[in-house]
Amino acid sequence: MVEKMVMLLGDEAIAQGAIDAGVSGFYAYPGTPSTEIMEYAQQSKEAAERGIHRQWSANEKTAMEAALGMSYCGKRAMVSMKHVGLNVAADPFVNAGVTGANGGLVVVAADDPSMHSSQNEQDSRILGSFALIPIFEPSSQQEAYDMVFAGYEMSEKYRTPVLMRLTTRLAHSRAGVVRREPLPQKELKLPEDKRQFVLLPGIARKRYRILLENQVRFLEESEKSPFNRYVDGKDKSRGIIACGIAYNYLMENFPDGCPYPVVKLCQYPAPKKMIERLVKETKEVLVLEDGQPMIEERLRGLLDRDVTVKGRLSGEIPRDGELNPLLVRRALGMPETTGEPVPSIVAPRPPSFCTGCGHADAYHAIKEAIKEAYGDGHIFSDIGCYTLAALPPFETINSCVDMGASITMAKGAADAGLFPAVAVIGDSTFTHGGMTGLLDCIVEDSNVVIFILDNSATAMTGGQESHATGRLKEICKGLGVKEEHIRILTPLKKNHEEMVRIIREEIEYKGVSVIIPTRECIQTLGRKNKAKGGK
Repeated sequence: MVEKMVMLLGDEAIAQGAIDAGVSGFYAYPGTPSTEIMEYAQQSKEAAERGIHRQWSANEKTAMEAALGMSYCGKRAMVSMKHVGLNVAADPFVNAGVTGANGGLVVVAADDPSMHSSQNEQDSRILGSFALIPIFEPSSQQEAYDMVFAGYEMSEKYRTPVLMRLTTRLAHSRAGVVRREPLPQKELKLPEDKRQFVLLPGIARKRYRILLENQVRFLEESEKSPFNRYVDGKDKSRGIIACGIAYNYLMENFPDGCPYPVVKLCQYPAPKKMIERLVKETKEVLVLEDGQPMIEERLRGLLDRDVTVKGRLSGEIPRDGELNPLLVRRALGMPETTGEPVPSIVAPRPPSFCTGCGHADAYHAIKEAIKEAYGDGHIFSDIGCYTLAALPPFETINSCVDMGASITMAKGAADAGLFPAVAVIGDSTFTHGGMTGLLDCIVEDSNVVIFILDNSATAMTGGQESHATGRLKEICKGLGVKEEHIRILTPLKKNHEEMVRIIREEIEYKGVSVIIPTRECIQTLGRKNKAKGGK
């Protein structure tokens, strides 16, 4: 017997749900707010006893493809990532809708409205809809757990991947979850059609027609889904569509029950019959969705003639930022019930490098050798702790776009005639999305200086293991960087003058230079020492 009630984050509920549903493999790359799914699986004794795969992948694309490979073998797989990670995985993700699945395949995307730790607010429901696959969006931790079971069942029933989309507040808040009895893992069973996953045009056209034919069935599943329901209300002046966690926010404002008719929408495609009933019975519809106005736009249509629809597009809900109970209250015209403002106990301060961080020492040398010598505008950065160099006291970097873009943007700048053209990328980000950019530089012998800041961890998301640890020099050599222009530095204050000198030497070299300041993350090192009983 399992412990029936456990307190879990939304992320943890999804991971435990997969373990209990008989998953055979987790695949992921760290990214807030999805990281805790894999971390929970890695720390789970049950997962270890069951022999479940739960190692990090090099990036989201490789994770998606590996999960698809496990599905090919008839076993249940889960791949998880943050919303911008789904962009990286978009090629196999969208094509997986066409290949279909064999074993159950659940793709989890954790979106980040308000950009707490992200570059944008994109809504993964839109990409799931683009891929023409079923989408689940839990309104609570219990639903997140239960939806994993439902997702695998639907995936195997229709031989399709499914997408589970959640947002930051659900991913990172905790609630009681009632567990089910665990299911056994599936036996290895290859697809009956051994060419199912071969997307040659002739096969792909047939697979695509199957996907299109399934759209009617997916809609039927949504109409009868226990996660979608029509809740009638006496006041027909307004109807409400509440998507995912927005349903929770709505009900927080109506603990005794909402007076308006409500469509609780947590499984897509959107249940057409429920929404038609809501529109027919009410004078206007308010759409509550945490993210982009996907349902609102579809209800409005091109001319917005038949129904009055309100939400983010009409201004009742702010167009940007995450949804919350207060914004719902305002949209409903209810009096605000906020208390007194929280007093400032601690003065706010901008984020900064940890005390003792090797990145800070590396940037002091970079700033002196490049910014102070050549002026601002020469340094293209990437996504990681080191992006903090955009802030005082460094104010050194000039870009942060997506994983790996530092190297390719520096290459493009060098192609345009910028000198020096400098890239700064972390070790984990380099193996995630930077290696192919470096290969482009090598093929054209671009005049670039590339810093790979090696702290032996995926530090920004909590210090997970990096695929680059102990391999960077050999990777660079293997890609074609001349060994004499791969320079390993130890970023410490005492080495400042030596680092500046080496950087200046490599700037003067007309070709591809790679400089690797190497010092373990101060946080992961501290945790290791503590675990060993050190100081």
